[in-house]
Amino acid sequence: MKKIDKAAYEERLNRITAIFKDMMAHAKEQATFRCPYKNRLDECTAQFGCRNQRKPRESDGLYVCGGDDKIDYRPAWETDDVSTEQRQTEVTKRHLQDYEPVTKNSDTPTTGKKTKNRLKEGTANPNVQNKMNSEQIKRKSDSITIQPIATGRTIFDYADEFDVQVPTSCFRNGICHECVVEIQQGMEGLVPRTEAESFLRENYRLACQARVVDTAVDITFSPLRRKPKILTVTKDKKTTFDPVVTRRDDAIFYDNEEIDRYRGSLYGLAIDLGTTTVVMDFVDLESCQSVHVCSFENPQRFGGSDVMHRISYDSEYKGELWNAIINAINHEIIQWCEQSGTTRQEIYEIVVAGNSTMRDLFFRFDVQSIGQKPYKSLVENEYIAGKRETTALTIGTRRLGLRANPKARVYGLPIIASHVGGDVAADIATVDLAVQPGVSMLVDVGTNTEVVIAGNGRMITASCPAGPAFEGGGIKFGMPGYEGAIETIKWNDGRFNWNTIGGTTPEGICGSGLIDLLAELRRHDMMTPKGVFSDRKQFEIPVVTEAGISLSRQDASNLAQAKAANYCGQYIVMRTFGASPKDVDRLFLAGGFANYVNVRNAIDIGFLAPVPEDRIIKVGNAAAQGAREILLSCSRRKILESLVKDIEHIELETTSDFFDIFVEACQFKPMPKVLV
Repeated sequence: MKKIDKAAYEERLNRITAIFKDMMAHAKEQATFRCPYKNRLDECTAQFGCRNQRKPRESDGLYVCGGDDKIDYRPAWETDDVSTEQRQTEVTKRHLQDYEPVTKNSDTPTTGKKTKNRLKEGTANPNVQNKMNSEQIKRKSDSITIQPIATGRTIFDYADEFDVQVPTSCFRNGICHECVVEIQQGMEGLVPRTEAESFLRENYRLACQARVVDTAVDITFSPLRRKPKILTVTKDKKTTFDPVVTRRDDAIFYDNEEIDRYRGSLYGLAIDLGTTTVVMDFVDLESCQSVHVCSFENPQRFGGSDVMHRISYDSEYKGELWNAIINAINHEIIQWCEQSGTTRQEIYEIVVAGNSTMRDLFFRFDVQSIGQKPYKSLVENEYIAGKRETTALTIGTRRLGLRANPKARVYGLPIIASHVGGDVAADIATVDLAVQPGVSMLVDVGTNTEVVIAGNGRMITASCPAGPAFEGGGIKFGMPGYEGAIETIKWNDGRFNWNTIGGTTPEGICGSGLIDLLAELRRHDMMTPKGVFSDRKQFEIPVVTEAGISLSRQDASNLAQAKAANYCGQYIVMRTFGASPKDVDRLFLAGGFANYVNVRNAIDIGFLAPVPEDRIIKVGNAAAQGAREILLSCSRRKILESLVKDIEHIELETTSDFFDIFVEACQFKPMPKVLV
């Protein structure tokens, strides 16, 4: 008799146990979240009312179920007896009504759905009004400052009073981890972090858990997922139209595999998953038209403002960053579905463009290898080892918890190498970089700036860890491009003239304004190239005296280092290619932030290479546009996957004279026109 291998036996036993454990977990999840009255066509067979019922596809058909299989369905049941006619009227009313500003009830999840507790616009809530009369609450752009007079109320309660959107799907019990807010002032006036908040660091809290304990402390907070001013898409351009998802008569196919019956519409979603900002573009896959575009601040910011900090955070709190971005995207999907009257089941493909870290966090991969030499993701390592044909990814939406059709797929654009990811691949597709005549350069400005140069059948790229300084991080009065941010500055008649986003009172300075400010200080000899103020005893230069906004020496130092990263990337890539700035026939400037930059000022301080201005082309958010074009074309997808394999990648810090170039780049002066 053959002797049993104990180790092999244990391995098989553990494998079988894991399989049954997954089966039990799936069964439990289905029992909790999949309504028993929901049939395989996502139609409602219940004989009683339910708030998830939507208008039938056919006049005499069953109601469509709007439940998302993610939240317990039972609270939606209306168990009171109602006639079929009454239910039809109520469903139609819910389907057609506009969504109105509300004062939320404390036990109602803020999923964007209408509830019976909501008040119509212009109707005062006496309870809220009384509280606001006794407590001083001030709203400044996206921040709220409170001067509490009683303890016990949560940050969520105060957010409700201003109808500030703070997401939650767990009835404010601290389970979903969605209601993260930034406490900008007054952390000491709140109860210490609860166990539910153990994954948060620094000045971040859960709005449902942060209760006031000290009325002597003023508290200022702002929610994540704020709406920045950012160019969401580029100009329309013709693109090949051959999507992976198609309709033939009444059947829906994904790459020739039948996956569903036609529900009335066919949608796809293109996502530019940036470190700081996320852009989502909902596209009709039959008409090739964009139907809705939205953008919001990446809610993963509580894990760090740049990719290296997020990699470190993810090693300690696995899954929290993934949970944050998935919940945010699901929130936007649900909101659009409610506003447009469609259902999530009509979304059949999602295309994601992001740098290597952002993309792999989204797909639930371990990202630790990206943060350590040689800075390669697990996917890239598997590709190099011959285990993958491409660095692109395709996975079912259900595995990622995305609210789309159960058989929909998510496609992650291929990463190029190291930190140069799918967002750059999308940029390349948008500007058709590989087929441009002469020498072309692409600079995608952001927290992690990427540079690509192409010509004569060769393409070279590098990633520059610029950090968040030009997006407000580490700058005393810096801020992202929200309402109230100074976006343009000019020195005139002994004072600074400025304009703010939205034309409101200035609250800080965003990236384009910081570039203008640095250029004006240099132009009028108020600051040396090394960032030293002309009055050496001066520690701060007032910018908007009445608002107390200024630029400090430390601010100038932080901006110099961020600017130097952009400088080094462009300098080393051009030099390696054998070109100088005058040889560049066109420079594509990409990124939502870059679209608002004054090119002359950027060149003067060394933020951009001194390419003749008439050759610089602002292409807006090329990553979002590229993701959309790849969503609409299967053939272009295959071409791009093949193209990125031949792009040469440079690790900037391995260049022999990198630190010499970096030190020179820290000065606020133009890059040389001849590179040595």
